[in-house]
Amino acid sequence: MILLVLGVVGVTYYAVVLTNYGPALYAGGLQCLTAIAVLILFHGLLVMLLWSYFSVVFTDPGSVPPNWRPMNDEEIGEEDPLTGPESSGIPPEAAHQNIRFCRKCNQPKPPRCHHCSVCGRCVLKMDHHCVWVVNCVGALNYKYFLLFLFYTFLETSLVTIALLPQFIAFFSDEEIPGTPTMLATTFLSFVLNLAFALSVLGFLIMHIALVAANTTTIEAYEKKTTPKWRYDLGKKRNFQQVFGMDKKYWFIPAYSEEDLRRMPELQGLDYPAKPDLDAQEF
Repeated sequence: MILLVLGVVGVTYYAVVLTNYGPALYAGGLQCLTAIAVLILFHGLLVMLLWSYFSVVFTDPGSVPPNWRPMNDEEIGEEDPLTGPESSGIPPEAAHQNIRFCRKCNQPKPPRCHHCSVCGRCVLKMDHHCVWVVNCVGALNYKYFLLFLFYTFLETSLVTIALLPQFIAFFSDEEIPGTPTMLATTFLSFVLNLAFALSVLGFLIMHIALVAANTTTIEAYEKKTTPKWRYDLGKKRNFQQVFGMDKKYWFIPAYSEEDLRRMPELQGLDYPAKPDLDAQEF
């Protein structure tokens, strides 16, 4: 999938830069100014898109530390008959505290942790396993995934708008300059970027709603019948638990050292919750 993503980027780059707006730089006048604006935006968004993408690909989403054990009353919840002590071999003390336990990894699970059958391990605050990044999306790379969606939507929207005049020209009676390869690449790039812009927009809207409620895709499915969610601390604090408190880092795939030091939830092991709902867990 990584090669497929890079292939789409390569075709788009050829169509926008080498075929259409690169040569327009030598035309002069308004056409040259338009080409400069498009190329600056295109390359800026492309850098951010690829930076976010490879940050998701190469960042471990978060795994349970060896010999991890919950602190007192950290992981209290209703006992699941499918993961109870009789079927999973939970130690007696863990069974008494109703601690969540992974039968496949044979270890306790921290809050909001789920087992990924593809990766074969428990992932901290797992959202989903994404085939496009060949990795799980979890506590440590969820922000990077959201930024990847954001910059992908902006980039594909820009390309769609930039190539729209050329696409319309295909259906006119005017003669279009360029070789068959250049024309085919322009047509293909417009269709691909339009399709990605529309599909990514849907995912982006969904994940914005998840961030606002401080939940993940898995949790949203599991808590459908739960009227209140213990981790929903308000939209501002929910947003900060994903993007951090330092505004300078909100739009780049990184966290400030100060945020990492003062916000343990960014490490994926400990999350603040509403005191009156501390017994709720999934």
